[in-house]
Amino acid sequence: MRKLHKKPLIMAVATLALTGTLAVGSAMAYFTTYSTAGGGVKMNMGFTETVPNEKVDEKGKHITIKNTGNYDCFVRVTAFAPIKLTYNAPYGGWTEMVDENDKNVSYWCYNDVLPAGKTTEQELNITYKFPEENDKPEEFNIVVIQECTPVLYDEDGNPYADWNHVIKDDSTQTTE
Repeated sequence: MRKLHKKPLIMAVATLALTGTLAVGSAMAYFTTYSTAGGGVKMNMGFTETVPNEKVDEKGKHITIKNTGNYDCFVRVTAFAPIKLTYNAPYGGWTEMVDENDKNVSYWCYNDVLPAGKTTEQELNITYKFPEENDKPEEFNIVVIQECTPVLYDEDGNPYADWNHVIKDDSTQTTE
């Protein structure tokens, strides 16, 4: 019977074991590697902002509204003063609308969609008259409030305004 030498056999097994552990180390490194990330990105998807243009003369205030935002919108205007005000749209384009929540407040709504970057084509005039010449104050101010709302479309593709969603000055949207 032949005598087996254990030394070459042990060496062969040890060589195979060492070679196998080299591959296992690479595989373990692959499966245990990880990465993390942090931070944030501010996304700007655009905004809608409108700016009133007010010209004052002896006949009152002449109002136009410019859409400086990125989206089309509808606009409306109201004003407050210590005297009686009269609204007039000499070239059309504006319609009076009474506030549903406060019947004492009326708005004048621009009839058309105001495209981004455009100004209302027709102006709204706000005039005043003192009850008597003696009651004429030395100084007073007519405060103009304007609001806008995004253009919405019905199922037929017609634009409409939803005044329950008014865009405020800081480009946030409110729901009444």
